[in-house]
Amino acid sequence: MHFETLLFTQDHEWLKVDGENGTIGITQFAQEELGDIVYINIFDQKEFKKGDIFGNIDSVKTFSDLYAPVDMEITNVNSELETSPELINKEPYGKGWIIEIKILGDTEDMLDHKAYKDLIS
Repeated sequence: MHFETLLFTQDHEWLKVDGENGTIGITQFAQEELGDIVYINIFDQKEFKKGDIFGNIDSVKTFSDLYAPVDMEITNVNSELETSPELINKEPYGKGWIIEIKILGDTEDMLDHKAYKDLIS
């Protein structure tokens, strides 16, 4: 996955846009801050408004909420994370993706890769 093509939130989540569909994960920076991830929970609800909490990540250091970066409908959850949550640490932009969505709102206020790099530096 090309970092330059992703959109980002100030909560350190990334969104890969593919037409009206998308894939969401957390950034390299976020997984480093969290430490070893031991559990991930995605809520059963399917539709979320931008800013809603759609799940949580539990790590050895802390517990963190996951926020919807856009109005969205969850279409798929990465089932590999149930038994291997450490994939988020190993490949946050690859096999460690969290959910796939149908994008129901706009992405205009998300950060591009340059703005995100500025945020974390």
